[in-house]
Amino acid sequence: MMMINKQNYKVIRMLLIGGVISTPLFYVVAIIQLFTRTGFDIRFHAISTLTLGDAGWVQSANFFITGLLAVCAAIGVRRLLRGFQGGTWGALLIGIYGIGMMMAGLFRPDPGLSFPPGAPAEAPTSMSGQAALHSAAFFTAFICLIVANMVFARRFASQGERGWSFYCIASCILAPVLIIVGSMNSAWIGVIMGSAGMVAFGWVSLLAAKLRAETLQV
Repeated sequence: MMMINKQNYKVIRMLLIGGVISTPLFYVVAIIQLFTRTGFDIRFHAISTLTLGDAGWVQSANFFITGLLAVCAAIGVRRLLRGFQGGTWGALLIGIYGIGMMMAGLFRPDPGLSFPPGAPAEAPTSMSGQAALHSAAFFTAFICLIVANMVFARRFASQGERGWSFYCIASCILAPVLIIVGSMNSAWIGVIMGSAGMVAFGWVSLLAAKLRAETLQV
């Protein structure tokens, strides 16, 4: 790593904390809503649909804050690994993921499957412009994380950290597989897609925690 003074390490640790807490925060807020939002059924409704309805602002804010924390983590990764493997593309991809999550919070999917209450009982047959932007932002975020996994898998392999390299590879395979399975299965789609997010977003939190731990050893 490049020479970093003690004060800069403190800033980097604070930035990486954003990544550490981003995924737990996202899922804690989402899970609370599973039990408090009338008409929501995780078997049939994706977590994204929690942005709809009178209380939809909670999940919209959840997306936005999670993305903002991920952007902070990306800046921390860049500062820590600048000039080394993962410091450019790895940080950039995590940053784009964060921006994608923020955009997913600004644009909402279409209502359907009786959620929010009063919505049509059927799934939407067409996609509005706002829903298209939501989907594009969300899937861009996912794709960036998949590629970021590959970047860091290579980094960890070159450092002889086989466990972390294997974890990155497993994550970048499992997340898209779950997305494909979820898109083909209307039953339990919310659970499957939520699990895909847990794998992909969780990787960001664990990576940030690992890199932060490395700064404590300097």
